[in-house]
Amino acid sequence: MEEHFVWVTTRRLRPGALEEFERAWRPAPYPQGLLRSYAYWSDDGQEVTGVSFWASREACDAWRGSGPETQRRAAMAPYVVEEREGFYHGRELAVPQR
Repeated sequence: MEEHFVWVTTRRLRPGALEEFERAWRPAPYPQGLLRSYAYWSDDGQEVTGVSFWASREACDAWRGSGPETQRRAAMAPYVVEEREGFYHGRELAVPQR
């Protein structure tokens, strides 16, 4: 069974800041060890949850401590009111076919 390493961040944004936040949010360069990433936002555009899948916890930790990630967080900061994050590991659950 394949194990996944997942970093989840949820940010509450200032009203009307979603578009500017999205420009600041995209990493450059893309991190080594990042396999997939998804973004989900609330209907009002004031909460964004990012879910990223990593090759290993070490790859994620290396990115989180990197200069480009520090710069990315600084670019997002003017639009963020609150931030929560967590690192998880787990596996895909089988969904029965109907």
